[in-house]
Amino acid sequence: MSENQYQSFLIKYAEIAVKGKNRYLFEDALVGRIHQALKSVDGSFLVRKQQGRIYVDAQGEYDFDGTVDALGHVFGIVGICPVVLLEDEGFDLLARAVIDCIDREFADKKFTFKVNARRARKNYPMESMEINASLGERILEAFPDTRVDVHKPQVTVCVEIRNQINVYFQVIAGPGGMPVGTNGKAMLLLSGGIDSPVAGYMIAKRGVAIDATYFHAPPYTSERAKQKVVDLAKIISRYTGPIRLHVVNFTDIQLYIYEQCPHEELTIIMRRYMMRLAEHFAKESGCLGLITGESIGQVASQTMQSLAATNEVCTMPVYRPLIGFDKQEIVEISEKIKTYETSILPYEDCCTIFVAKHPVTKPSLQVIQNDEKKLSEKIDALVAQAIETAEKILVLPD
Repeated sequence: MSENQYQSFLIKYAEIAVKGKNRYLFEDALVGRIHQALKSVDGSFLVRKQQGRIYVDAQGEYDFDGTVDALGHVFGIVGICPVVLLEDEGFDLLARAVIDCIDREFADKKFTFKVNARRARKNYPMESMEINASLGERILEAFPDTRVDVHKPQVTVCVEIRNQINVYFQVIAGPGGMPVGTNGKAMLLLSGGIDSPVAGYMIAKRGVAIDATYFHAPPYTSERAKQKVVDLAKIISRYTGPIRLHVVNFTDIQLYIYEQCPHEELTIIMRRYMMRLAEHFAKESGCLGLITGESIGQVASQTMQSLAATNEVCTMPVYRPLIGFDKQEIVEISEKIKTYETSILPYEDCCTIFVAKHPVTKPSLQVIQNDEKKLSEKIDALVAQAIETAEKILVLPD
């Protein structure tokens, strides 16, 4: 692709278009997220709304690839089109301008093409089919090696007749979804594994802002394990915007549970206290729910019975976007969003250190509740200490 002729990008969205009277709120949120994403790119940009479209205009020199990459991390965008904007000065000048664009865009002129015209401004003197035919004819005259193929063209010449005429040849896929922040905020239980970063990504894609809680267990887990989680949060924040990460020292709570409770129940009881602590920070941050990376049956703590026992301690909703996914499906998403290589680094988190040899897979809630009574002497003080000493890190995208 020839980058030099593009000073603007046409931004396409999908779901936002059916939001009725509230549509402008979602558009404004998308404009805000685009502004935020472009802060990481060399160059100055104007982001504007016009006729049901959003445009990003570069103000002078800019990093083309960096701009496309930044826009590709903004939920709500389904298409990024490097576009040439033309004034309406009649069809002859339009045809000449399109031919000039093609000449600069494609070094090899031996390709099949079709013209796809859309007349959003109905007072234009030619209808869409006329523009397709007439412009196709001019292109064939200018470039005799080209051929028309309306079914499977190698090049689609898109022409949108608006206040300005938009000409573009490519629609680069965006991540889709809804702009972050349009559907409240939730607290992600973020570990160093593969699943939880993917869960955060998927909920954020539905417009939910993300905070996160990580449970650290020094000296059983290293500073590298903590840094791994910070690095994962940084990758996710490219999609979500800044993430407030709560790092909770969970060592004393884990050791106390290990000393007092049956070892086959360790994971469930530890998980219940993680949910309690995460919910505390969630309420403090104005979150509307918790997010976990659990999927049914993946491990002993993720059977239906185990999930029910974990849920019982929560007063707010728990969202599990991966609940019906198998591991390979989760891995594929983690590779797509570039968290996979970080997730598989060999630094253990607190869950894996204290895992039981034979964990219960069908826990009885009543038994779990009774065994938790063995913790009554110290657990409240340990939880209060964990809350008081939690480290809060503002994670920003690179």
